[in-house]
Formats: sequence, C-alpha cells, structure tokens
Amino acid sequence: MSTPTIGVLALQGDVREHLTALAEADALARPVRRPEELEDLDGLVIPGGESTTMSKLAVVFDMLEPLRAFVRAGKPVYGTCAGMIMVADKLLDAREDQETLGGIDMIVRRNAFGRQNESFEASVEVAGIPGGPVEGVFIRAPWVESVGATVDVLATYGGHTVAVRQGNVLATSFHPELTGDHRIHAFFVDMVRAVG
Repeated sequence: MSTPTIGVLALQGDVREHLTALAEADALARPVRRPEELEDLDGLVIPGGESTTMSKLAVVFDMLEPLRAFVRAGKPVYGTCAGMIMVADKLLDAREDQETLGGIDMIVRRNAFGRQNESFEASVEVAGIPGGPVEGVFIRAPWVESVGATVDVLATYGGHTVAVRQGNVLATSFHPELTGDHRIHAFFVDMVRAVG
C-alpha cells in the first residue's frame, strides 16, 4: 500500500494540524466523525484536545464502541496528548465516568506536566526516529506512570515516559503536529503500510 488512508478523529481537538502532517507524510488523510467513516481506514490518529470532552463526545456520537473495535481489530492507531489518554488501559487523576479505548497496557497520569500556563516545548529523542531529537510541544500533557511487559518505551523526558508503542498502537504525550516536523507522522504512516 503506497498511500494509506488514515483518519483523524474529529470530535474535538487539533484535527487540522494532524491532517496536514499526515498529508505531508504521503497519506490520504480525512476527518472522522461517524462510525461508518472508520470502515475504509487503514489507520487512525486520535488528536490532542481535552480527554474528558473527547470521551463524552465519543459516547454522544456513538463512536466509543466502534473505536474500541477498531483498536481491537489491530488497526494502527496513534494518539497524541489526549489521544495518549484515550488509548491507555488505565488512568490516574481521571473522572470516574471517563472512558478510554484501551490498546496500550499502560497507566497514564492526566495533566502530569502541569496546567495550560505551564506548557512548554522540549527536544525529545524518540527511538526509531532518525535525524536527531524531535521538538515536543507539551500542553497540559500526560505522562506514562508504568507500562506492561509488552510495551516499548520510545522516549522519556525529565525522567518520565512520554512516547510508547505496543503492537500497532503508538502514543506520545506531546504534540509533534504543531512543530512542522512530521517525522513521527511519517513513522506512523510506515507502521500503517507495514500492516497493509
């Protein structure tokens, strides 16, 4: 598959930036708002935004179970920031009614790096990404408290895990789509091609 079709969950969050980054990484990118729009996708990005709002909207728009089925089917999924929270099996500091899709055997702490006014950019070395560190934009970012035995830790920052992969599911606590450096998106597109 030379040009995979990759959706960006468009319920809430920074959808446009991911669509641009995926297109620049040679994928056919399109927004996804309804369950039937998942059917022809080779992969899916779950963007940053507000994870509790995203969780509620997934329920309201009848997307929660179709999204979980997409993950369970082994389709490649990439979650950034709130998307990392959405693909976690377990959460810390979350509302009791907050739903996740699962997909990565990890415990994620929401807003671990602080509030909005404590947002920052940092250079992050990510395993498997050639060309030196990527610039990570951390906005009310989570971090990974712990991972299961089959999860690969791809990056840490300040002693905390900020990028992981388990099988076909990738997650970063930062936003690479906001920097103009699309190497992580290209890495994900290659993951999608490998499955196809």
